Amino acid sequence: MVRALLRSLVSGPLAVRLRRYMIVGTTTAGVQMLLLWLFVDVGRVNYLLGATVAIEITIVMTYVLNNAWTFAAMRNSGWGAYLTGLLKTNIVRGTAIPIQLAVLYALVDFQGVQYLLANAVAILLSGVYRYVLDTRWTWGRT
Repeated sequence: MVRALLRSLVSGPLAVRLRRYMIVGTTTAGVQMLLLWLFVDVGRVNYLLGATVAIEITIVMTYVLNNAWTFAAMRNSGWGAYLTGLLKTNIVRGTAIPIQLAVLYALVDFQGVQYLLANAVAILLSGVYRYVLDTRWTWGRT
């Protein structure tokens, strides 16, 4: 059973979707990191506030890209479905914000990790949570 799951992650439709999700996630994580840097280093905003705003901006960007490409086979189309999907992904990703911010805060304030590196770790750790919920709820038909 585990072997079959691992094999499906390397080849098959799940593998394609996972790779696309990772490409979109990496792209939007880069945008989030750039926004965070701009807010903190240029705008002199507290890093936690800057992270919160950057996360919300990239939530919308991530939804648009994932809906169009990653989950194209089960895309939310039509205004009602599209807006419902956007609301769902905001709930999924909104519930991941405390996870990401907690990791960010713990690494920066308790471990002395630079805030951009800490944010990258926080994005990775909350990524699995977001993928599972988005796959099953935002674009799933359950």
